[in-house]
Amino acid sequence: VQLQASGGGLVRAGESLRLSCAASGRTFSNYAMGWFRQAPGKEREFVATISSSGGGLYYANSVKGRFTISRDNAKNTLSLQMNRAKPEDTAVYYCAVRNAEFADMRGVADVGSWGQGTLVTVSS
Repeated sequence: VQLQASGGGLVRAGESLRLSCAASGRTFSNYAMGWFRQAPGKEREFVATISSSGGGLYYANSVKGRFTISRDNAKNTLSLQMNRAKPEDTAVYYCAVRNAEFADMRGVADVGSWGQGTLVTVSS
């Protein structure tokens, strides 16, 4: 699966931003998808993942209640709605696809392919 992320930018703390990821290649609906992020000087970390059907949602504690992950299997797109953004959300955000069909994705080790990343900057 090839992934193309978009939607990053500069927002102020408390504002919202929506990231999108367009997928092509394999059967999109067979794979769990997710968002990860990497801040300067830090390791890439899990943000949120969604199961192949969209019924299973998993969030990092740091974003739970503020971010919402969703997918549209008819359009082969993945989204991340970021509400009440915080300066600590500043990072390059990557969309990712699971390395196995019909299996949940819980961390970096489960990733088969990465998108190119989109920068999100939250000012205080």
